Amino acid sequence: MDLKQLNAFISIAELRSFSAAATKTGLSQPTLSRLLKQLETDMGVELVDRYHRPLDLTEAGAFFYDKISAILTEIDTVTSMTQRLSAPSSILNIGFVPSVLYGLLPEIIARLKQSSPDIEVNLKDISSYQQMDALKSGDIDIGFGRFAHQDPWVQQILLRHERYVVALPKAHALAHVREQRLIDLANNRLILYHQTRLPMATPNAHTKTLHTNKESATNDTPITEPLLHLFAQYGISPFMTTTVSDLQIALGLVAAGEGITLVPASLQTVRTEQISYQRLVHENVTSPIYLHTLKDFVHPSIPDLLTAIYHVYEQRGITYRHQKFT
Repeated sequence: MDLKQLNAFISIAELRSFSAAATKTGLSQPTLSRLLKQLETDMGVELVDRYHRPLDLTEAGAFFYDKISAILTEIDTVTSMTQRLSAPSSILNIGFVPSVLYGLLPEIIARLKQSSPDIEVNLKDISSYQQMDALKSGDIDIGFGRFAHQDPWVQQILLRHERYVVALPKAHALAHVREQRLIDLANNRLILYHQTRLPMATPNAHTKTLHTNKESATNDTPITEPLLHLFAQYGISPFMTTTVSDLQIALGLVAAGEGITLVPASLQTVRTEQISYQRLVHENVTSPIYLHTLKDFVHPSIPDLLTAIYHVYEQRGITYRHQKFT
């Protein structure tokens, strides 16, 4: 059993076709067939049902694929990390979620370049969830995200909590109420935009697109949609929700009078002609900002980035706890 055989099997298993796998790997179909046969002979197990169209895995093949694909991903991660350790790039690749860009990130990057003129920075718009794979592949060296992740390859620090504000159409009856309560917002259509779910058990039926919800917020099923989770903390379940693909679309719908949403306070400068942003009285209704990087490889420029972050926080009077990556 060797890596060529395993990679051939993975390609065949994923694409269910020798021809498609050949195109993906750059190997001929006879070569792929030979590698797969060698693997099956070495193991003494038939992994692929060749008589099924499209190709299908046997029960043993499905089990083997599930286990070996995770191992090969780890091998790829270790290989990439080893290469970066031996020759660190001078470029600091930073992943970020869009909501962070409306906050202090531009100021932090400006401070970093001012204090360390030789640092070259490359910014990449990438979701919190996708940042985990991007760190392992080397696409980014560090990421600003909104969610905690449990990943054995990744370490993270909490930078700060940012208060949510409610975004309402300018014509809304509550648009000029300075202190908002979640209970008063429950009869509105809540626009959901998070693509990452909270790390709980199973998604709740709340996450369906545009529905009337009559379930109790105290339902035993964990609520993994972040905004619905905030309401549920107070025993509240919005009457209607609409799910969209990103935050900008959510704010566009608010501007069009199609509902309300909650956003981090740093976004309250967006579409101010059509949207009224008001403070929530609940102090624990916040959106955290995390910084993620690999456990076993910290880019040499990351300490300078942290210094720039804390400098900006101090200038802005933001409370934080000084941390560093190990």
